[in-house]
Amino acid sequence: MTAEIISGKELASEIKQDLAKEIERLKVKNLIPKLVVVLVGDNPASLSYVKGKERAAAEIGMDSEVITLPVETTEADLLALLDELNDNDAVHGILVQLPLPDQINEQKVIDRINPKKDVDGFHPINIGKMMTGEDSFLPCTPYGIITMIKSKGVEIEGKHAVIIGRSNIVGKPVGQLLLNENATVTYCHSKTENMQKYTQAADILIVAIGKENFIKQEDVKEGAVIIDVGINRTQEGKLTGDVDFAEVVEKAGYITPVPGGVGPMTITMLLSNTIKAAKGLTSIE
Repeated sequence: MTAEIISGKELASEIKQDLAKEIERLKVKNLIPKLVVVLVGDNPASLSYVKGKERAAAEIGMDSEVITLPVETTEADLLALLDELNDNDAVHGILVQLPLPDQINEQKVIDRINPKKDVDGFHPINIGKMMTGEDSFLPCTPYGIITMIKSKGVEIEGKHAVIIGRSNIVGKPVGQLLLNENATVTYCHSKTENMQKYTQAADILIVAIGKENFIKQEDVKEGAVIIDVGINRTQEGKLTGDVDFAEVVEKAGYITPVPGGVGPMTITMLLSNTIKAAKGLTSIE
């Protein structure tokens, strides 16, 4: 069998059309959602991500602002800026681009953002609400992954989902979201013994470890849903994922490509969270 491709690029485009209509509706009520992205330093990858977020916001008519700070910015100065943004009623969503320079404690920064403006979904209050199944801002990449799986009508309930990777940004939260959908969830990581035993049993396999072409055809179950979160660059400079796409596409039921898979969905869910924040902060529906 040949897998059906889950194109994050196409799905993101469809969702952004709906978000643009929602923003037009809110503008009639004098509400224009605004996202502020804070970038500390000049990390090329971070700069690229930030520009992508800015472009996507402009596409749907959302206000956005990028605040760029020098790499030597102190933790105190960044926290003071967040206090200002928290108090600014014109700002609905705040995102601090990670990673941060060594002199700044990332968790302190995340904790300082108003949970009602935490459109990245990393504040402990939002993580806690996600854990208990309450309404909250969901972390953007896991939110995008669940949306992609559901877009194909895949039934999550009762399925065995295996997550390779346990980061706070992707692995842990996407497992929780799948658990909230009544999947049976297994986490694998660098200390897991005989990992193939788990991957071969997965109805849904999510790979987020940053190792080029780590998952091969023999590692997956026939007809499984394969979500590749990895972004790696080959020696030739080509982008590739954690899954050997050319091999696995012949065995899986559904698979995401790299690029054009999870990445576009992450940005789109950020925009969705910002609109949600704007409506929550203003009580405008």
